Amino acid sequence: MFDVVISGGRVLDGTGAPAYRADVAISGDRIAAVGRLDGAGAAVVIDAAGRLVAPGFVDCHAHGDAVVFDRGVQLAALRQGVTTFVLGQDGLSFAPGSAETVAYASRYFAAVNGLLTEGPLTVAELLDGYDRSVALNTAYLLPHGTIRYDVMGASPEAASPEDLAGMLARVERGLSEGAVGLSSGLEYLPGRYASAGELAELCRPLAGLPYVTHMRAYGARAGVGMADVVEIAQLSGAAVHVSHLHGPADVLLPLIDEAHGKDVDLTFDTYPYLRASTILAMVVLPPSVPGAEVDRALEMIASTELDAWWAGLAPTWPRLTISHAPGLEWAEGLTMVEAAERAGVDPAAFCRRLLVETRLEAGCVAARPDEGPAGEESVRAVLRHPSQTGGSDGIYVGGHPHPRGFGAFARFLGRHVRELGDWTWEQAVVHLASHPARRFGMHDRGLLRPGFAADVVVFDPLTVGDQATYDAPRTLAAGVDDVLVSGQRVLAAGELTGATPGRALRPR
Repeated sequence: MFDVVISGGRVLDGTGAPAYRADVAISGDRIAAVGRLDGAGAAVVIDAAGRLVAPGFVDCHAHGDAVVFDRGVQLAALRQGVTTFVLGQDGLSFAPGSAETVAYASRYFAAVNGLLTEGPLTVAELLDGYDRSVALNTAYLLPHGTIRYDVMGASPEAASPEDLAGMLARVERGLSEGAVGLSSGLEYLPGRYASAGELAELCRPLAGLPYVTHMRAYGARAGVGMADVVEIAQLSGAAVHVSHLHGPADVLLPLIDEAHGKDVDLTFDTYPYLRASTILAMVVLPPSVPGAEVDRALEMIASTELDAWWAGLAPTWPRLTISHAPGLEWAEGLTMVEAAERAGVDPAAFCRRLLVETRLEAGCVAARPDEGPAGEESVRAVLRHPSQTGGSDGIYVGGHPHPRGFGAFARFLGRHVRELGDWTWEQAVVHLASHPARRFGMHDRGLLRPGFAADVVVFDPLTVGDQATYDAPRTLAAGVDDVLVSGQRVLAAGELTGATPGRALRPR
Protein backbone atom coordinates (compact mmCIF):
# COMPACT_ATOMS: atom_id res chain seq x y z
CA MET A 1 0.00 0.00 0.00
CA PHE A 2 1.47 3.32 -1.13
CA ASP A 3 0.61 6.78 0.08
CA VAL A 4 0.30 8.24 -3.44
CA VAL A 5 0.24 6.78 -6.92
CA ILE A 6 0.46 9.03 -9.97
CA SER A 7 -1.00 6.85 -12.68
CA GLY A 8 -1.26 6.85 -16.44
CA GLY A 9 1.20 9.62 -17.27
CA ARG A 10 4.33 9.70 -19.39
CA VAL A 11 7.41 9.96 -17.19
CA LEU A 12 10.30 12.32 -17.85
CA ASP A 13 12.74 10.95 -15.31
CA GLY A 14 15.36 13.71 -15.53
CA THR A 15 18.10 11.61 -17.11
CA GLY A 16 17.33 12.86 -20.62
CA ALA A 17 15.90 9.47 -21.61
CA PRO A 18 12.76 9.50 -23.77
CA ALA A 19 9.44 9.86 -21.99
CA TYR A 20 7.80 6.52 -21.20
CA ARG A 21 4.44 5.37 -19.90
CA ALA A 22 4.73 4.57 -16.19
CA ASP A 23 3.16 5.08 -12.80
CA VAL A 24 4.99 6.77 -9.94
CA ALA A 25 4.41 5.47 -6.40
CA ILE A 26 5.28 7.44 -3.27
CA SER A 27 5.69 6.30 0.31
CA GLY A 28 6.28 8.96 2.92
CA ASP A 29 8.55 11.63 1.41
CA ARG A 30 10.28 9.29 -1.04
CA ILE A 31 9.62 7.80 -4.44
CA ALA A 32 8.93 4.11 -3.85
CA ALA A 33 8.55 2.78 -7.39
CA VAL A 34 8.42 3.87 -11.03
CA GLY A 35 6.89 1.49 -13.56
CA ARG A 36 3.70 -0.32 -14.45
CA LEU A 37 1.88 -0.53 -11.13
CA ASP A 38 -1.55 -1.69 -12.26
CA GLY A 39 -3.74 -2.47 -9.28
CA ALA A 40 -1.38 -0.98 -6.72
CA GLY A 41 -3.23 0.37 -3.72
CA ALA A 42 -2.75 3.94 -2.56
CA ALA A 43 -4.42 6.39 -0.23
CA VAL A 44 -4.34 9.00 -3.00
CA VAL A 45 -4.40 8.34 -6.73
CA ILE A 46 -3.64 11.16 -9.19
CA ASP A 47 -4.78 10.49 -12.74
CA ALA A 48 -2.02 11.79 -15.02
CA ALA A 49 -3.43 10.44 -18.30
CA GLY A 50 -2.46 12.76 -21.15
CA ARG A 51 0.06 14.58 -18.98
CA LEU A 52 3.79 14.47 -18.34
CA VAL A 53 5.25 13.59 -14.94
CA ALA A 54 8.62 15.09 -14.03
CA PRO A 55 10.85 15.84 -11.06
CA GLY A 56 10.13 19.23 -9.51
CA PHE A 57 11.98 22.14 -11.05
CA VAL A 58 14.77 24.02 -9.27
CA ASP A 59 14.76 27.80 -9.69
CA CYS A 60 18.49 28.48 -9.58
CA HIS A 61 18.02 32.22 -9.03
CA ALA A 62 15.02 33.38 -7.03
CA HIS A 63 14.57 36.40 -4.77
CA GLY A 64 12.08 34.91 -2.36
CA ASP A 65 14.23 35.43 0.72
CA ALA A 66 11.62 37.36 2.72
CA VAL A 67 8.53 36.81 0.57
CA VAL A 68 8.54 33.02 0.17
CA PHE A 69 6.22 32.90 3.20
CA ASP A 70 3.58 34.68 1.06
CA ARG A 71 1.07 32.12 -0.23
CA GLY A 72 0.76 34.10 -3.45
CA VAL A 73 4.48 33.67 -4.14
CA GLN A 74 4.27 29.96 -3.38
CA LEU A 75 1.32 29.62 -5.75
CA ALA A 76 3.14 31.53 -8.51
CA ALA A 77 6.10 29.14 -8.27
CA LEU A 78 4.13 25.91 -7.97
CA ARG A 79 1.90 26.80 -10.92
CA GLN A 80 5.12 26.65 -12.96
CA GLY A 81 6.28 23.35 -11.47
CA VAL A 82 8.98 24.98 -9.35
CA THR A 83 9.46 23.06 -6.10
CA THR A 84 12.76 24.58 -4.94
CA PHE A 85 14.04 28.17 -4.67
CA VAL A 86 17.79 28.82 -4.44
CA LEU A 87 18.00 31.97 -2.30
CA GLY A 88 20.82 34.20 -1.07
CA GLN A 89 21.51 35.52 -4.55
CA ASP A 90 23.60 38.45 -5.80
CA GLY A 91 25.70 38.54 -2.64
CA LEU A 92 22.95 40.10 -0.52
CA SER A 93 20.60 38.46 1.93
CA PHE A 94 19.91 38.28 5.64
CA ALA A 95 22.46 35.86 7.11
CA PRO A 96 24.95 35.60 8.56
CA GLY A 97 25.03 38.98 10.22
CA SER A 98 24.69 41.23 13.22
CA ALA A 99 21.52 43.25 13.76
CA GLU A 100 23.17 46.15 11.92
CA THR A 101 24.14 43.95 8.98
CA VAL A 102 20.69 42.38 8.70
CA ALA A 103 19.13 45.84 8.72
CA TYR A 104 21.51 47.02 5.99
CA ALA A 105 20.94 44.04 3.72
CA SER A 106 17.19 44.26 4.25
CA ARG A 107 16.98 47.96 3.46
CA TYR A 108 19.46 48.06 0.57
CA PHE A 109 17.83 45.12 -1.23
CA ALA A 110 14.25 45.71 -0.07
CA ALA A 111 13.00 46.16 -3.64
CA VAL A 112 14.45 42.74 -4.52
CA ASN A 113 14.26 40.40 -1.52
CA GLY A 114 11.62 42.12 0.59
CA LEU A 115 12.05 43.31 4.16
CA LEU A 116 13.39 41.37 7.11
CA THR A 117 14.70 43.67 9.79
CA GLU A 118 15.30 41.49 12.84
CA GLY A 119 18.81 40.38 13.65
CA PRO A 120 21.34 39.11 14.48
CA LEU A 121 20.80 36.05 12.33
CA THR A 122 22.79 32.91 11.57
CA VAL A 123 22.43 30.68 8.52
CA ALA A 124 21.12 27.90 10.76
CA GLU A 125 18.43 30.19 12.18
CA LEU A 126 17.40 31.40 8.73
CA LEU A 127 17.13 27.85 7.37
CA ASP A 128 15.19 26.71 10.42
CA GLY A 129 12.72 29.51 9.74
CA TYR A 130 12.07 28.20 6.22
CA ASP A 131 11.94 24.52 7.10
CA ARG A 132 8.40 23.09 6.89
CA SER A 133 6.97 26.61 6.96
CA VAL A 134 6.25 26.95 3.24
CA ALA A 135 4.98 24.77 0.42
CA LEU A 136 8.24 24.58 -1.52
CA ASN A 137 11.85 23.82 -0.69
CA THR A 138 14.49 26.45 -0.09
CA ALA A 139 18.27 26.33 -0.44
CA TYR A 140 20.57 29.15 0.58
CA LEU A 141 23.78 30.65 -0.78
CA LEU A 142 26.12 32.53 1.54
CA PRO A 143 25.92 36.17 0.38
CA HIS A 144 29.40 37.68 0.04
CA GLY A 145 28.21 41.29 0.24
CA THR A 146 26.41 40.65 3.51
CA ILE A 147 29.46 38.90 4.95
CA ARG A 148 31.76 41.72 3.80
CA TYR A 149 29.49 44.32 5.38
CA ASP A 150 29.40 42.33 8.61
CA VAL A 151 33.20 42.47 8.77
CA MET A 152 34.07 45.76 7.03
CA GLY A 153 30.89 47.80 6.95
CA ALA A 154 30.45 49.93 3.83
CA SER A 155 34.20 50.38 3.37
CA PRO A 156 35.46 50.49 -0.23
CA GLU A 157 38.96 49.50 0.90
CA ALA A 158 40.69 46.27 0.01
CA ALA A 159 40.24 43.56 2.61
CA SER A 160 43.14 43.22 5.04
CA PRO A 161 44.38 39.81 6.18
CA GLU A 162 42.34 40.28 9.35
CA ASP A 163 39.25 41.16 7.31
CA LEU A 164 39.74 38.08 5.14
CA ALA A 165 40.08 35.90 8.20
CA GLY A 166 36.82 37.27 9.60
CA MET A 167 34.97 36.70 6.33
CA LEU A 168 36.44 33.23 5.91
CA ALA A 169 35.30 32.23 9.39
CA ARG A 170 31.74 33.27 8.49
CA VAL A 171 31.89 31.32 5.23
CA GLU A 172 33.11 28.18 6.97
CA ARG A 173 30.43 28.41 9.65
CA GLY A 174 27.69 29.09 7.11
CA LEU A 175 28.70 26.05 5.09
CA SER A 176 28.69 23.92 8.22
CA GLU A 177 25.14 25.13 8.93
CA GLY A 178 23.83 24.10 5.51
CA ALA A 179 24.55 26.72 2.85
CA VAL A 180 24.80 25.32 -0.71
CA GLY A 181 27.45 27.72 -2.00
CA LEU A 182 28.68 31.32 -1.99
CA SER A 183 27.15 34.15 -4.03
CA SER A 184 28.47 37.55 -5.05
CA GLY A 185 26.93 40.69 -6.51
CA LEU A 186 29.73 42.63 -8.17
CA GLU A 187 27.57 45.51 -9.38
CA TYR A 188 26.04 45.99 -5.93
CA LEU A 189 27.41 47.40 -2.69
CA PRO A 190 29.63 46.48 -0.99
CA GLY A 191 30.37 43.50 -3.26
CA ARG A 192 31.70 45.65 -6.08
CA TYR A 193 34.70 46.60 -3.91
CA ALA A 194 35.96 43.01 -3.72
CA SER A 195 38.95 41.87 -5.73
CA ALA A 196 39.22 38.53 -7.48
CA GLY A 197 41.79 37.54 -4.86
CA GLU A 198 39.37 38.24 -2.01
CA LEU A 199 36.62 36.22 -3.62
CA ALA A 200 38.95 33.34 -4.49
CA GLU A 201 40.11 33.12 -0.87
CA LEU A 202 36.49 32.88 0.30
CA CYS A 203 35.78 30.16 -2.29
CA ARG A 204 38.43 27.80 -0.94
CA PRO A 205 36.17 26.02 1.61
CA LEU A 206 33.39 25.30 -0.91
CA ALA A 207 34.52 21.70 -1.55
CA GLY A 208 32.64 21.27 -4.81
CA LEU A 209 29.73 23.55 -4.03
CA PRO A 210 29.44 26.48 -6.45
CA TYR A 211 30.58 30.08 -6.37
CA VAL A 212 27.55 31.86 -7.87
CA THR A 213 28.11 35.33 -9.26
CA HIS A 214 26.30 38.36 -10.54
CA MET A 215 29.27 39.45 -12.67
CA ARG A 216 30.84 42.89 -12.91
CA ALA A 217 29.59 43.32 -16.48
CA TYR A 218 27.08 41.74 -18.86
CA GLY A 219 25.79 42.25 -22.38
CA ALA A 220 28.38 43.30 -24.91
CA ARG A 221 30.87 43.77 -22.01
CA ALA A 222 30.38 40.25 -20.65
CA GLY A 223 34.01 39.47 -21.44
CA VAL A 224 35.02 41.75 -18.55
CA GLY A 225 32.81 39.86 -16.13
CA MET A 226 33.78 36.43 -17.44
CA ALA A 227 37.50 37.17 -17.16
CA ASP A 228 36.92 37.85 -13.47
CA VAL A 229 34.98 34.59 -13.10
CA VAL A 230 37.75 32.57 -14.75
CA GLU A 231 40.41 34.19 -12.58
CA ILE A 232 38.50 33.39 -9.39
CA ALA A 233 37.96 29.80 -10.53
CA GLN A 234 41.61 29.30 -11.42
CA LEU A 235 42.86 30.84 -8.17
CA SER A 236 40.49 28.85 -5.96
CA GLY A 237 39.68 25.69 -7.90
CA ALA A 238 35.99 26.33 -7.24
CA ALA A 239 33.10 25.37 -9.48
CA VAL A 240 31.45 28.55 -10.76
CA HIS A 241 27.92 29.43 -11.77
CA VAL A 242 27.07 32.70 -13.52
CA SER A 243 23.75 34.28 -12.60
CA HIS A 244 21.24 35.50 -15.22
CA LEU A 245 23.72 35.43 -18.11
CA HIS A 246 22.51 37.74 -20.86
CA GLY A 247 23.84 39.50 -23.91
CA PRO A 248 24.60 38.78 -27.57
CA ALA A 249 25.05 35.07 -28.20
CA ASP A 250 28.05 35.70 -30.44
CA VAL A 251 29.77 37.25 -27.42
CA LEU A 252 28.54 34.90 -24.69
CA LEU A 253 28.87 31.45 -26.23
CA PRO A 254 32.58 31.77 -27.11
CA LEU A 255 33.24 33.04 -23.56
CA ILE A 256 31.54 29.98 -22.07
CA ASP A 257 33.42 27.59 -24.32
CA GLU A 258 36.71 29.41 -23.68
CA ALA A 259 36.22 28.99 -19.92
CA HIS A 260 35.53 25.29 -20.39
CA GLY A 261 38.67 25.05 -22.52
CA LYS A 262 40.61 26.35 -19.49
CA ASP A 263 39.17 23.51 -17.41
CA VAL A 264 36.83 25.82 -15.51
CA ASP A 265 33.78 23.99 -14.13
CA LEU A 266 31.26 26.59 -15.26
CA THR A 267 27.48 26.60 -15.49
CA PHE A 268 25.02 29.46 -15.73
CA ASP A 269 21.34 30.30 -15.48
CA THR A 270 19.18 32.38 -17.80
CA TYR A 271 15.59 33.55 -17.93
CA PRO A 272 13.60 33.82 -21.18
CA TYR A 273 12.98 37.59 -21.27
CA LEU A 274 14.89 40.58 -22.58
CA ARG A 275 14.03 43.09 -19.87
CA ALA A 276 15.84 43.23 -16.54
CA SER A 277 14.71 44.21 -13.05
CA THR A 278 16.65 45.49 -10.06
CA ILE A 279 16.94 48.35 -7.59
CA LEU A 280 16.62 51.73 -9.28
CA ALA A 281 19.73 53.07 -7.57
CA MET A 282 21.99 50.59 -9.34
CA VAL A 283 20.67 51.66 -12.74
CA VAL A 284 20.73 55.45 -12.35
CA LEU A 285 23.41 56.40 -9.81
CA PRO A 286 27.08 56.88 -10.68
CA PRO A 287 29.74 54.89 -8.80
CA SER A 288 30.70 58.05 -6.89
CA VAL A 289 27.44 57.92 -4.92
CA PRO A 290 27.87 55.70 -1.83
CA GLY A 291 24.59 53.82 -2.02
CA ALA A 292 25.54 51.77 1.02
CA GLU A 293 25.49 54.99 3.06
CA VAL A 294 21.93 56.16 2.55
CA ASP A 295 22.06 59.56 4.21
CA ARG A 296 25.20 60.60 2.34
CA ALA A 297 23.77 59.28 -0.93
CA LEU A 298 20.54 61.22 -0.44
CA GLU A 299 22.48 64.40 0.23
CA MET A 300 24.31 64.00 -3.07
CA ILE A 301 21.09 63.20 -4.97
CA ALA A 302 19.37 66.29 -3.57
CA SER A 303 22.34 68.56 -4.38
CA THR A 304 23.42 70.01 -7.71
CA GLU A 305 26.67 68.08 -7.92
CA LEU A 306 25.11 65.35 -10.09
CA ASP A 307 23.32 67.65 -12.55
CA ALA A 308 25.59 66.73 -15.45
CA TRP A 309 25.12 63.04 -14.66
CA TRP A 310 21.31 63.30 -14.70
CA ALA A 311 21.42 65.11 -18.06
CA GLY A 312 23.34 62.21 -19.56
CA LEU A 313 20.61 59.74 -18.63
CA ALA A 314 18.05 61.12 -21.11
CA PRO A 315 18.16 57.94 -23.29
CA THR A 316 17.60 55.77 -20.20
CA TRP A 317 14.32 57.23 -18.92
CA PRO A 318 12.00 55.72 -21.58
CA ARG A 319 13.45 52.26 -20.86
CA LEU A 320 12.57 52.30 -17.14
CA THR A 321 9.26 51.14 -15.69
CA ILE A 322 8.73 51.71 -11.96
CA SER A 323 8.06 48.38 -10.23
CA HIS A 324 8.26 49.29 -6.54
CA ALA A 325 7.73 52.77 -5.07
CA PRO A 326 6.68 52.71 -1.41
CA GLY A 327 4.80 55.92 -0.66
CA LEU A 328 4.43 56.66 -4.37
CA GLU A 329 2.45 53.59 -5.36
CA TRP A 330 0.53 55.54 -7.98
CA ALA A 331 3.72 55.50 -10.08
CA GLU A 332 4.12 51.70 -10.10
CA GLY A 333 3.60 50.32 -13.59
CA LEU A 334 4.37 53.66 -15.26
CA THR A 335 7.51 54.43 -17.18
CA MET A 336 9.74 57.09 -15.68
CA VAL A 337 8.63 59.41 -18.47
CA GLU A 338 4.92 58.79 -17.81
CA ALA A 339 5.31 59.22 -14.05
CA ALA A 340 7.24 62.45 -14.55
CA GLU A 341 4.52 63.80 -16.83
CA ARG A 342 1.86 63.05 -14.23
CA ALA A 343 3.96 64.75 -11.57
CA GLY A 344 4.55 67.77 -13.81
CA VAL A 345 8.34 67.54 -13.79
CA ASP A 346 11.06 66.19 -16.07
CA PRO A 347 12.16 62.53 -15.70
CA ALA A 348 15.43 63.37 -13.95
CA ALA A 349 13.63 65.40 -11.31
CA PHE A 350 11.07 62.67 -10.74
CA CYS A 351 13.75 60.01 -10.50
CA ARG A 352 15.53 62.07 -7.86
CA ARG A 353 12.27 62.50 -5.97
CA LEU A 354 11.62 58.76 -6.17
CA LEU A 355 15.03 57.90 -4.79
CA VAL A 356 14.83 60.44 -1.98
CA GLU A 357 11.26 59.72 -0.85
CA THR A 358 11.78 55.95 -0.86
CA ARG A 359 15.27 56.27 0.68
CA LEU A 360 16.70 54.31 -2.27
CA GLU A 361 14.15 51.51 -1.89
CA ALA A 362 12.60 51.99 -5.34
CA GLY A 363 12.73 49.19 -7.91
CA CYS A 364 12.42 49.16 -11.68
CA VAL A 365 12.03 47.01 -14.77
CA ALA A 366 14.51 48.03 -17.47
CA ALA A 367 14.27 47.39 -21.18
CA ARG A 368 17.66 46.49 -22.60
CA PRO A 369 19.07 48.10 -25.74
CA ASP A 370 19.05 44.70 -27.48
CA GLU A 371 15.29 44.20 -27.09
CA GLY A 372 13.98 42.89 -30.40
CA PRO A 373 14.43 39.92 -32.76
CA ALA A 374 18.22 39.82 -32.40
CA GLY A 375 17.94 39.75 -28.63
CA GLU A 376 15.34 37.00 -28.77
CA GLU A 377 17.58 34.89 -30.99
CA SER A 378 20.42 35.34 -28.51
CA VAL A 379 18.21 34.19 -25.65
CA ARG A 380 17.31 31.08 -27.61
CA ALA A 381 20.88 30.29 -28.59
CA VAL A 382 22.22 30.71 -25.06
CA LEU A 383 19.52 28.59 -23.39
CA ARG A 384 20.32 25.73 -25.80
CA HIS A 385 23.87 25.50 -24.40
CA PRO A 386 24.25 22.30 -22.31
CA SER A 387 25.64 24.26 -19.34
CA GLN A 388 22.46 26.33 -19.01
CA THR A 389 20.07 25.94 -16.09
CA GLY A 390 16.77 27.68 -15.48
CA GLY A 391 16.54 30.66 -13.18
CA SER A 392 13.71 33.15 -13.03
CA ASP A 393 15.54 35.94 -11.17
CA GLY A 394 12.01 36.35 -9.83
CA ILE A 395 11.30 39.49 -7.81
CA TYR A 396 7.91 39.52 -6.09
CA VAL A 397 8.13 42.88 -4.33
CA GLY A 398 6.13 45.90 -5.49
CA GLY A 399 2.89 46.55 -7.25
CA HIS A 400 4.22 45.97 -10.75
CA PRO A 401 7.13 43.47 -10.76
CA HIS A 402 8.78 41.87 -13.76
CA PRO A 403 6.62 38.95 -15.02
CA ARG A 404 9.52 36.49 -14.86
CA GLY A 405 8.74 35.39 -11.30
CA PHE A 406 5.26 34.38 -12.42
CA GLY A 407 6.08 32.96 -15.83
CA ALA A 408 9.72 32.10 -16.57
CA PHE A 409 9.55 28.33 -16.09
CA ALA A 410 6.17 28.04 -17.79
CA ARG A 411 7.58 30.10 -20.66
CA PHE A 412 10.53 27.72 -20.97
CA LEU A 413 8.03 24.89 -21.43
CA GLY A 414 5.28 26.50 -23.45
CA ARG A 415 7.29 28.73 -25.74
CA HIS A 416 10.76 27.25 -25.91
CA VAL A 417 9.75 23.57 -25.97
CA ARG A 418 6.28 23.30 -27.46
CA GLU A 419 6.28 26.33 -29.79
CA LEU A 420 9.91 26.88 -30.81
CA GLY A 421 11.52 23.50 -30.22
CA ASP A 422 14.64 24.93 -28.57
CA TRP A 423 14.54 21.95 -26.20
CA THR A 424 12.77 18.63 -26.27
CA TRP A 425 10.65 17.83 -23.21
CA GLU A 426 13.40 15.50 -22.08
CA GLN A 427 16.05 18.20 -22.40
CA ALA A 428 13.85 20.70 -20.57
CA VAL A 429 13.71 18.51 -17.48
CA VAL A 430 17.49 18.12 -17.49
CA HIS A 431 17.95 21.91 -17.71
CA LEU A 432 15.26 22.71 -15.13
CA ALA A 433 15.52 19.84 -12.63
CA SER A 434 18.33 17.30 -12.68
CA HIS A 435 21.20 19.54 -13.79
CA PRO A 436 20.54 22.28 -11.18
CA ALA A 437 19.88 19.73 -8.43
CA ARG A 438 23.32 18.26 -8.99
CA ARG A 439 24.92 21.69 -9.19
CA PHE A 440 23.64 22.77 -5.79
CA GLY A 441 24.31 19.55 -3.91
CA MET A 442 20.73 18.25 -3.90
CA HIS A 443 21.79 14.73 -4.73
CA ASP A 444 18.48 13.12 -3.75
CA ARG A 445 16.42 15.42 -5.96
CA GLY A 446 16.09 16.18 -9.67
CA LEU A 447 15.35 12.60 -10.81
CA LEU A 448 12.29 10.35 -10.64
CA ARG A 449 14.02 7.34 -9.18
CA PRO A 450 13.19 5.07 -6.23
CA GLY A 451 14.71 6.43 -3.04
CA PHE A 452 14.78 10.01 -4.25
CA ALA A 453 12.76 12.76 -2.58
CA ALA A 454 9.24 12.89 -3.94
CA ASP A 455 9.20 16.36 -5.49
CA VAL A 456 7.01 15.75 -8.52
CA VAL A 457 5.23 17.95 -11.06
CA VAL A 458 2.41 16.81 -13.36
CA PHE A 459 1.74 19.09 -16.34
CA ASP A 460 -0.18 19.20 -19.59
CA PRO A 461 2.18 19.56 -22.56
CA LEU A 462 -0.60 21.03 -24.67
CA THR A 463 -1.51 23.91 -22.36
CA VAL A 464 1.49 24.64 -20.14
CA GLY A 465 2.67 28.20 -20.62
CA ASP A 466 3.14 31.63 -19.13
CA GLN A 467 0.34 34.17 -18.96
CA ALA A 468 2.11 36.97 -17.10
CA THR A 469 3.02 40.00 -19.22
CA TYR A 470 4.76 43.31 -18.63
CA ASP A 471 1.31 44.92 -18.39
CA ALA A 472 -0.16 42.19 -16.15
CA PRO A 473 2.90 40.71 -14.43
CA ARG A 474 1.17 38.83 -11.61
CA THR A 475 -0.92 36.57 -13.85
CA LEU A 476 -0.46 32.91 -12.92
CA ALA A 477 0.85 30.35 -15.38
CA ALA A 478 -1.31 27.63 -16.93
CA GLY A 479 -0.98 23.89 -17.44
CA VAL A 480 0.49 22.77 -14.10
CA ASP A 481 -2.29 21.52 -11.84
CA ASP A 482 -0.70 18.90 -9.55
CA VAL A 483 2.55 19.23 -7.62
CA LEU A 484 3.98 17.23 -4.74
CA VAL A 485 6.79 18.30 -2.41
CA SER A 486 8.39 15.68 -0.17
CA GLY A 487 5.50 13.36 -1.03
CA GLN A 488 2.74 15.76 -0.01
CA ARG A 489 0.34 17.29 -2.47
CA VAL A 490 0.88 21.04 -2.31
CA LEU A 491 -1.00 21.91 -5.51
CA ALA A 492 -4.22 20.14 -6.52
CA ALA A 493 -6.40 21.25 -9.42
CA GLY A 494 -4.19 24.32 -9.64
CA GLU A 495 -4.82 25.47 -6.08
CA LEU A 496 -2.74 25.37 -2.92
CA THR A 497 -3.73 22.58 -0.56
CA GLY A 498 -2.41 24.35 2.54
CA ALA A 499 0.32 21.77 3.16
CA THR A 500 3.75 23.19 3.99
CA PRO A 501 6.21 20.30 3.64
CA GLY A 502 8.96 22.39 2.03
CA ARG A 503 12.37 21.59 3.43
CA ALA A 504 15.35 23.85 3.95
CA LEU A 505 17.76 21.83 1.88
CA ARG A 506 21.30 21.17 3.03
CA PRO A 507 23.90 19.57 0.74
CA ARG A 508 23.85 15.77 0.84
